[in-house]
Amino acid sequence: MIAIASAIVAAAILWTARALVAELRAARTEATRTRALAVLQTFAPGIAAAHTDPRVLMTWVPLARAARQVLPAEFALLEAAVGGPFPFSAERIQAAHAQWTAEWLAWERAHDAEYKLKAAVLDRELAAGESAMVRARLEAVEREKLDLYQRHYQEYVQIAKALQSLF
Repeated sequence: MIAIASAIVAAAILWTARALVAELRAARTEATRTRALAVLQTFAPGIAAAHTDPRVLMTWVPLARAARQVLPAEFALLEAAVGGPFPFSAERIQAAHAQWTAEWLAWERAHDAEYKLKAAVLDRELAAGESAMVRARLEAVEREKLDLYQRHYQEYVQIAKALQSLF
């Protein structure tokens, strides 16, 4: 009788332990999903912003790398759901670099056209009558064009190098 009672008690303990382990696994899985959702919500603004301004990747990519180290299971869950690296793939970073370069080239063309027009107006005034004031204004326009170009080019190079370092 004692042997049967002992077997029943052991079976009940085993059944309870298995149920407890299953509940703990379910709770851990649910906690991982909840944290993954929080990670998704955290990075959603950065993902959206990166499509319009490539410079934001310089902030968001290091944050994503740090978060991936702290929450590897959550990132694995998200990456399985999206079918690739989350939140920023190498392709997305390369596309941002290409976008940054295309924006630079467009700015460069517009800048050149704007200052050619300014110089042409002053050249016409200069041709109409020699004037030291017009010549000084033309030189000022050329300096302004070069200064603005150099500042913008410096920013372009810094951002382009920073984006390349994220690959």
